[in-house]
Amino acid sequence: MITLMVNLVGLLLMAGIVWWFWLYHRAPAALAEGGAIQITVEHGVYVPDRVRIPVNKPTTLRFLRKDPSSCAAMVVFDGLGLSAALPVGEVTEVVVAPSKAGEYRFSCQMQMYRGTLDVFDS
Repeated sequence: MITLMVNLVGLLLMAGIVWWFWLYHRAPAALAEGGAIQITVEHGVYVPDRVRIPVNKPTTLRFLRKDPSSCAAMVVFDGLGLSAALPVGEVTEVVVAPSKAGEYRFSCQMQMYRGTLDVFDS
């Protein structure tokens, strides 16, 4: 009976981890006035983790890192050739202007923190 309980708890924990890191998605953040969006890095996630921006319009992403974890030290933008160091307690501005519509992933250097740029034709 104990073995069954331990196995069930283990399965529930694994399902929770899969949901948290790969399946759960928040609604996209709207573009703020002035073409900037604030992204907070804390508790193992980017908030918001999905950002909607127009094609070819420079957009400033302002990363505020509150998480002291070494995993949160960098943000890397797949497909855009961009990366930036994120010092704890400071705002780091990253300007992006993708030339094609689509989804572009951004993550920490170990790909534990994950986010998506949803780039649309305006």
